[in-house]
Amino acid sequence: MKSDSSRTARFAVSKDGTRIAYDAVGKGPVVILVGGAFSYRTFPGLQKLAGLLASDFTVVNYDRRGRGDSGDQKTYAVRREVEDLEAVIAANGGDARMWGLSSGAALALEAAASDVGMVRLALYEPPYLAGGKGEVPPAEQRAQLERLIAEGRRDEAVKYFLRLMGAPGFAVTMMRIMPFWPRLRAVAHTLPYDASIMGDYSLPVERLASVRMPVLAIGGAKSPAALQEAVRQVGEAVPRGESRLLEGQNHNVSMNALAPVLKSFFLA
Repeated sequence: MKSDSSRTARFAVSKDGTRIAYDAVGKGPVVILVGGAFSYRTFPGLQKLAGLLASDFTVVNYDRRGRGDSGDQKTYAVRREVEDLEAVIAANGGDARMWGLSSGAALALEAAASDVGMVRLALYEPPYLAGGKGEVPPAEQRAQLERLIAEGRRDEAVKYFLRLMGAPGFAVTMMRIMPFWPRLRAVAHTLPYDASIMGDYSLPVERLASVRMPVLAIGGAKSPAALQEAVRQVGEAVPRGESRLLEGQNHNVSMNALAPVLKSFFLA
């Protein structure tokens, strides 16, 4: 699929030759935004956050592989997405601050553990199941998503993923008649990628212990207990980590509430 801003896209070339599209706005230290499932660079929330940070930073908003104007390959590995981030960082000066959302936060943590060249990392609610809280998604999650996509049942793949993530059935039904539903359906083929990143959703304690840069794990005070616990445990597992909950926020965080926290952390 192509985004609605392909004329302004810049491109970085990943190690396997995949072209990764990105936009850059503002001026100052580089901050890279890593979206979660369904997200790509023309999503309103990501664009709003980029605008809020642009007065202090050069904000790089990119399309993860298979989304928007970025390319893809027939086979997928999480390592390829880490290499995509490495290419985007290199194309923007070699050092970067980074913010990741949900499964994008888990991807950003894996990139940090792989030492791709970031200097600070902020996260919003990586959806690990920590402390025995939350319901473990079925082991066949990725296989089921791949089957639905192979059968051309993109709407069903979106519905399946949303229900796994805890969205009530009535909410999913309402979403299907909303204007944004086609955006979700358009990137349904990348949902197995997010399933691969999360694996069994357990907290990767050993990988987190190898992350050396400062990390701020952020969550919402109104989010489910499982997400709040994951935020706390990530902050504890990273040697230079800390955690913070934002009052009045849930997983659908307000960018107006988030931006000042990111500015303070990234400018420290």
